Amino acid sequence: MFTGIITGVGRIAAADDLGSSSQHGKRLTLEAPAGYLDDVGLGDSIAINGACMTVTRFDAKARRFSIDISAESLACTASLAQAGTPVNLEKALRAHDRLGGHIVSGHVDGIGRVSRFEPVGESFQLCIMAPADLAKYLAYKGSITVNGVSLTVNAVRDAPDGCEVSINLIPHTVENTALHALSAGVTVNLEIDLIARYVERMLGAGASTKEAP
Repeated sequence: MFTGIITGVGRIAAADDLGSSSQHGKRLTLEAPAGYLDDVGLGDSIAINGACMTVTRFDAKARRFSIDISAESLACTASLAQAGTPVNLEKALRAHDRLGGHIVSGHVDGIGRVSRFEPVGESFQLCIMAPADLAKYLAYKGSITVNGVSLTVNAVRDAPDGCEVSINLIPHTVENTALHALSAGVTVNLEIDLIARYVERMLGAGASTKEAP
């Protein structure tokens, strides 16, 4: 589990194919900030742009670690296969840690597309077009995870091709995450609020199992 509070900004240093066909995934080598890997061990979970991945090798002194990402995961996520891409990093939540953002699983629910990212006053407005099937989970003042960052939805607008959410970013968030690299047209990883998913299940439980008259 994660919180959506980014603990470091890294960079994809290399993306190597694990095989010769489209059914094979990639091995990513990532650079981390100084000291970031000091408490990391093999098999630990680190969210990379909101996607939970397993550390398969690391070199704390060189500030590098590797993950293996399957073809299926690559198809369901955005911006995780291009060398040079800055990425948000978050280590898995410990039992005694503060829950500073919201409960995040590290499982990407859909890919959104940035429709606007511009300064407004002292802050920034980030607008993202989310897939239509995620619209029912998005609400005013609700939580959403964008590339691993826990954010609050300021406005929701339903459209024929999806659902546009508007988010206000303070300068601190832009400066201390990889969100500063976003621009209109860029795709992002989205994770909906876990509580919303459980509410849907509770409201719909048993509906498909009732016997026909």
